[in-house]
Amino acid sequence: MQHAVLLRATGAGTLDYLEQAVRRPTSALLVSEERTLAAEFPSEAQTRRALTTICHGERIFTLIRRASGDLNPGAVKGSLDLLTARRIVAADIPLFTRPSRETHHRIDDPYLRFWLSSVNPGIPLIERRRGDRVPGTIHANWTTWRGRTVETMIRDALGRLTDGSVPEETNALSGYWTRTNDPEIDIVGADRAPIAKKITAVGSIKWLDNKPFDAHDLARLDTAPATRAALLSTFAIN
Repeated sequence: MQHAVLLRATGAGTLDYLEQAVRRPTSALLVSEERTLAAEFPSEAQTRRALTTICHGERIFTLIRRASGDLNPGAVKGSLDLLTARRIVAADIPLFTRPSRETHHRIDDPYLRFWLSSVNPGIPLIERRRGDRVPGTIHANWTTWRGRTVETMIRDALGRLTDGSVPEETNALSGYWTRTNDPEIDIVGADRAPIAKKITAVGSIKWLDNKPFDAHDLARLDTAPATRAALLSTFAIN
C-alpha cells in the first residue's frame, strides 16, 4: 500500500497538527487513507473487518476470528493470507531454539495502524462537525501506538549496527512470547531464524516519559526462557 505524505505547518507539534486535522472532514489525514483502503479492498468487507480487528489489539487467529464476529475459520484465514501477501499485515513467530505455533499478526505500516485505531472510529463525529471529540481517542491510544511502532524500528536498527554492540554471530533479530504473553521479550538475537541454534542476546525496549529502565525491568527480562538460553546482553532504550 502507498500512503500520502502528510505535511504540517512549521512549528506545529505532531499532536497539535492532528487535533487541527480531525476537525475538517476534507483534511488529507482523513481522506487519503479512506481512499487507499477503498481501492485496495473494494468489495472485501471481511478482510477490512479482520484488518480493523488486528489494529485494535487482537494478534492471534482465534481472537481475531472472535472479534471479527465469529467468521468462518476459512474466511478468516483467507483474509489473513491476503493481508499478508499484500504486505499490509506481518505474521510473526517467536524467535527461539524450539519451533512455535504462537503466530502474532500485526499491521506492518505504522501510519495505517494509527489511522485505523485513532482516526477511523471518529469519522462519523468529524462528519457531524464534532471533530473536537476525536483528539481524546488519539491521546488515549498514542502511547501504545508509539511503543509498538518503535519496537520494530529498534529491531531493524540493531540489525544494521557494525560497532560491536550486537554480538557478532547475531544473524536474526525478532521477539519472543508465549501463549499468555508472560513473558513477552521485545528483542531476541539469534544465529538464525525462525528456529535458532543459539540465542545470542535479549533486550527490552522502554520508551518512558518519567523514569529510566530499572532493576525491575531487568528482573522481568532475566526470568524469561529466552534469557536463560542467551548471554544476556541488554539493550535498553530509555
